[in-house]
Amino acid sequence: MAIRQITDNLVQVTKFGIMNSYLIKEADGMTVIDTGMAGMEKMIIQAAQQQGQAIKRVVLTHAHSDHIGGLDALKSAVPDVEVVVSEQSARFMAGDMSLEPDQAEAPLKGDYPSVKTRATQTVKDGDTIGSLQVVATPGHTPGHIALYDQRDGSLIAGDALQTLGGVAVAGVIRWLFPLPGFATWHKPTAAKSAEKLLALNPKRLAIGHGRVLENPASAMKQAIAQAKK
Repeated sequence: MAIRQITDNLVQVTKFGIMNSYLIKEADGMTVIDTGMAGMEKMIIQAAQQQGQAIKRVVLTHAHSDHIGGLDALKSAVPDVEVVVSEQSARFMAGDMSLEPDQAEAPLKGDYPSVKTRATQTVKDGDTIGSLQVVATPGHTPGHIALYDQRDGSLIAGDALQTLGGVAVAGVIRWLFPLPGFATWHKPTAAKSAEKLLALNPKRLAIGHGRVLENPASAMKQAIAQAKK
């Protein structure tokens, strides 16, 4: 496990060198983005303690097990924590795996575990959570969201892209780390979402799998071009 200070407001927690969670400093406490796999909640709590802030809320980019696996344990340790997800991810967490009428009829992929914890708030594209702007980014999963920190241009994009094994849009297989590609619901939708993220002109790209990428525009453009071939 490793804890890395990325900016004054952004902390990365990594397990096994491949799975990331993030903590965002806010005026009212710490926002956790994704709880990672089971067991990562202990390092997340430690990272918050190192920053001198209590954990106020958890925001989940999507409902795959490597992003919500530590949720129940974190909720048990911090009972009053808020849990914020997209409406569709909230349904997935409750066992309703239905797609929206306007979504691609493609099979869901990846592991969607059963969790006891339920969302306390659902969000949609354009909403704000403290300093974070919610960006709907379906593709890897139908209800996937990313979070854009309007203070410093940090983009926490879940599995909309990866940098581990090479920069890639969800659905493109990077054989050094192919799991995000194999677990992607609909690659064409993921490519459109990546274009939406690029349009934000982020200063850094923080993702679920891989290192944080500074000045990511060029790499994102190349990854999008490959995804659209």
